[in-house]
This record gives sequence, structure tokens and C-alpha cells, in this order.
Amino acid sequence: MPATGCALSSGARDRGAVTVEAAIGISALVVVLGLAFAGIVALSDQLRCTDAAREAARLIARGDGARAESVVQRIAPAGAELRVDTAGEEISVQVRAPAAAGLLPGITLRADAYAIAEPADR
Repeated sequence: MPATGCALSSGARDRGAVTVEAAIGISALVVVLGLAFAGIVALSDQLRCTDAAREAARLIARGDGARAESVVQRIAPAGAELRVDTAGEEISVQVRAPAAAGLLPGITLRADAYAIAEPADR
């Protein structure tokens, strides 16, 4: 006489396990790819900040400081701020911007550039 019982075979108990593991694996992959993409965007934005700071320092050193702010807004990422410090002939420029347009909270990109003012007798 065959045994009648409610015991499930081991195959029936594991039926949904693969689906859950796949969902967790895909979610983890999406998070890792998202962070990698945000890192690449942050690296690109850092290079843009560096270019903007260098160009602003060059313009201010030539005596064309009025264009420096507009150049920084054009070259640097959105939300970038320009800070200029002068001490005699020395010009220090700092450009700050949020990393990856705010996708990486708490991380602020910063680039510094230095220049010596050119003589005004041109």
C-alpha cells in the first residue's frame, strides 16, 4: 500500500528559489552598473571643472575677468561655482560642482588653477 502523506518532494520545495536568486542577482547588477556609470560621469565632470578653472585663470590673468564667469558656466558641469582670489599678481581660481549632477550625494568636485597677471601695457 503506498504511503499517503503531505510531504513534498525536494523539487517542489525549491521551485521559486531560482526566481528569487535571479531577481536579487539582476538587482545587484543594475546597482553596480549604475554606480559605475555615475563614476564615469563624475570623472568626466572633474575634467570639465579642471578645464573651466584653467580657462578662467587664463582669462583673468589677461585682464578679461568679465568673461571668466560665462566661460565657466559654459565649460563646467551644471551648478558649477567660480571663486577667484587675487594676491598681488597671483591669481587663484577654484571651480566647484556637484558630482554627476547630484547622483553621488555628498561628493563635490573641485578644480584649482593658478596664474600670474600679465602686464597691462599691451
